[in-house]
Amino acid sequence: MFRTALKARHCIVPASGFFEWTGEKGARQPHLFTAADGSPLLAFAGLWDRWKAPLTGEWLLSRDHRVGASAWMEPYHDRMPVLLEAKDFDGWLGGTLDTYALKRAPEEALREWRVSPGLNRAVLATMSR
Repeated sequence: MFRTALKARHCIVPASGFFEWTGEKGARQPHLFTAADGSPLLAFAGLWDRWKAPLTGEWLLSRDHRVGASAWMEPYHDRMPVLLEAKDFDGWLGGTLDTYALKRAPEEALREWRVSPGLNRAVLATMSR
């Protein structure tokens, strides 16, 4: 799905953090990952593509770009987003930054916070509206 996007459709996804869940279904523990230095914004390397939903015919926008998890991230998920440094923004957006230069965020760049499992209920309630 992202073969064309990898060649020509790069984007930067700004975020204050991202979530991963651990544990068995029904007893999932959410974990929030933010910048370890306290900065309010992370920049993830993204790929975007447009596609038509087969059931509705609606055009949708997708984005993703993840790599295999570092040893530190593996207990939470087997993949993780690619964290960009400001010096790499132009190269990533312009397609001159080789995808092999993209690396996992080092452990010291992220901080993990255990979040109340009630978050799951709030997210599900929002999604059902």
